[in-house]
Amino acid sequence: MARNLQVAVVGATGAVGQQMIKTLEERNFPIETLTLLSSARSAGKKVTFKGEELTVQEATPDSFKGIDIALFSAGGSVSQELAPHAVKHGAIVVDNTSAFRMDENVPLVVPEVNEEDLKEHNGIIANPNCSTIQMLVALEPIREKYGLNKVIVSTYQAVSGAGAAAVDELHEQTKAILEGKEFTPSVLPVKSDKKHYQIAFNAVPQIDKFQDNGFTFEEMKMINETKKIMHMKDLSVAATCVRLPVATGHAESVYIEIDNSDVTVSDLKALLQNAPGVTLQDDPANQVYPMPADCVGKNDVFVGRIRQDLDEARGFHLWVVSDNLLKGAAWNSVQIAESLIKLNLVK
Repeated sequence: MARNLQVAVVGATGAVGQQMIKTLEERNFPIETLTLLSSARSAGKKVTFKGEELTVQEATPDSFKGIDIALFSAGGSVSQELAPHAVKHGAIVVDNTSAFRMDENVPLVVPEVNEEDLKEHNGIIANPNCSTIQMLVALEPIREKYGLNKVIVSTYQAVSGAGAAAVDELHEQTKAILEGKEFTPSVLPVKSDKKHYQIAFNAVPQIDKFQDNGFTFEEMKMINETKKIMHMKDLSVAATCVRLPVATGHAESVYIEIDNSDVTVSDLKALLQNAPGVTLQDDPANQVYPMPADCVGKNDVFVGRIRQDLDEARGFHLWVVSDNLLKGAAWNSVQIAESLIKLNLVK
């Protein structure tokens, strides 16, 4: 594509929105004009892009006239309200909320896994849940070569996945505990619930609200999104999602069962060594493995601690880590936009 594009970022003052703007600049995305949109409360703020100071505007149904690509990360209710207006004005929406993920008419895309699904879009493309994205980047090369019939994942998720207020709460609680002061939790595990728990020096086995089946909504996101993205509705998937006192960087312990019983750990390491979007860090003898502190600010998904199960020949264990604000949100969204250009899907 020769021409530069009119791009909008909705939720431009939020943590993911800021990362989107930074990523667009770092990737030198072909932008003619960048429009920054937010709620009325944040409108008027200044954001710097490529050395130019831009003023954030209030997002309205008419904000998308002339926009080619609109990156949304302002909450599901905002997406549900404004995304259809953006599409009506001719924009392609890349939405980073859960609003449209399970809509059968909306592609749910991780470019390393199912880029071709973009060709089926009807104006809206959904960005998957952060924990789903990093897991599938690691698993897709394995599934493609050796098959996949079971996934069991336990997550160790950073508080930034719950927003800036959760990060502030982590810092405030940590400081209070170290200083011997009292505090009252007010954000985690779920903002809208009446009951909140300490996150500092703790592990909270709840992310989002519990469903009738005993799983949380976050866990059901991982289960359902994995099946949709991989086009494997009968894949056996289970998830347990836990919030840890880490600011940024989700980690996951993933157990898989593949179709082939002749595969070795060396085979998987060799496969992932050259897999797109993956950095292999797996040298137990020298204590080399991925950690959240080392993945912050990096676009790749980091994989290590690959082991064959002791009882199941087709079973393997992996440790998967990624920056949840980048590959889990902003980078995957921008990557989708780049794929739209590559596939000539932007008019």
